[in-house]
Amino acid sequence: MLADSKVMELDGQPASPDAVQALGLTNYGHFTSMRVEEGRVRGLSLHLDRLVRDCRTLFAADLDPDRVRALVADAVRGRSGAFIVRVTVFDPGLDLGHPGAPLMPRIGITFRPAAPATLPPLRLGSRQYRRDLPAVKHVGLFGPLRERRAAQLAGYDDALLVSKEQVLEGPTWNVGLYDGQSVVWPDGEVLPGVTMTLLQQRQPYKTVPVSVDALGEFQAAFATNASIGVRPIHAIDKVEFQVEHPIYEVLRAAYAAVQLDSLG
Repeated sequence: MLADSKVMELDGQPASPDAVQALGLTNYGHFTSMRVEEGRVRGLSLHLDRLVRDCRTLFAADLDPDRVRALVADAVRGRSGAFIVRVTVFDPGLDLGHPGAPLMPRIGITFRPAAPATLPPLRLGSRQYRRDLPAVKHVGLFGPLRERRAAQLAGYDDALLVSKEQVLEGPTWNVGLYDGQSVVWPDGEVLPGVTMTLLQQRQPYKTVPVSVDALGEFQAAFATNASIGVRPIHAIDKVEFQVEHPIYEVLRAAYAAVQLDSLG
């Protein structure tokens, strides 16, 4: 079991400083972050599927989802309440000069506190940026965090990433909109988020291209990921949305109704 004093557990054991340093210096790997509530997770199979899929993409290797599940279950044993577990897959032995050499991905587990159940609406500034390899939840966060920082320095809470004036996603979350009749997910190269997928399975929706200039046509907007659930968006640039719109409660209720899967 991972104690609070340990920085990371690696394959079920305390990670050495060298292994943690290797992740920071090479910045090559992928991860998923899941909200654990009393030892259970919404969309656990989707998180595991993501890890398996991304491991094949980045490492050309098969990852055993049952082993990942067992490692996480052991790491969280004895913990109560809600918290975020991040599972990071990387190879501490990766050589910066020879990344084409055979790699042996390993499983790192870390914790952080869960966000409050209810968060204030976001004010976003649009930023021209498309993440590298958008379909993979990789550890390369420099670009997205740079855009988040730029947006915050300009007075916003976060950034909305756009490409050629088409709405894509947030730095670490998906964005959805409501046009008065349907939930709309912007069509584009974005991360297939677990929370977004769970909502799509339970709420009618459509996926269409959304231009920045068309944002004023929508009544509501929201951000989603496993850490925040469904969070209203108050404004994007100068376009404001209804922060008390009933669609938020509809979406929150749909998400809350998702069965939590046991890790054990």
